[in-house]
Amino acid sequence: MIVQFLRENKIASYFLLLARWYLGIEWLKAGWEKITSPFDATGYLMGAVKSATGAHPAVQGWWAEFLKALAIPHVGFFNFLIPWGELLVGIGLIVGGLTTIAALMGIVMNFAYMFSGTTSTNPQMVLVTIFILVAGANAARIGLDYWINKFLVKHHWTFFRHKNQHPKGQHL
Repeated sequence: MIVQFLRENKIASYFLLLARWYLGIEWLKAGWEKITSPFDATGYLMGAVKSATGAHPAVQGWWAEFLKALAIPHVGFFNFLIPWGELLVGIGLIVGGLTTIAALMGIVMNFAYMFSGTTSTNPQMVLVTIFILVAGANAARIGLDYWINKFLVKHHWTFFRHKNQHPKGQHL
């Protein structure tokens, strides 16, 4: 019942718009701040690895191993990926363009930050993002995705067809 409401109700799309704007602004601010000032994730990553020791680690050992093996040796890539990823997620959510992908990438970043020992606003952002992901296309009914989807359907560029249907309607 709640899922149906989120996915189909026009009133829900307005609440989802507000949720998108909230998340989008938060991501946009975080990304812009990192882009316009010196940003280096090395200290953060090293601190996360250090937190993986003790009886009740803030960072799980498997995550610390991932950080040591992949993130820290390639910190230059992450120094680029993090600020631009945050900025693009913010823009996508604000304008409602590629909303599901933006929300999915945002929730992945939120979990990465939480796995690294940072709580902050990440749990509430995850919760709000879950509603957007569950709502699917209705989350971007008021946004660019509405027009993108109309274009794709008009030109038969849909990714999901019913019962192996050919773009022109003939069955295969």
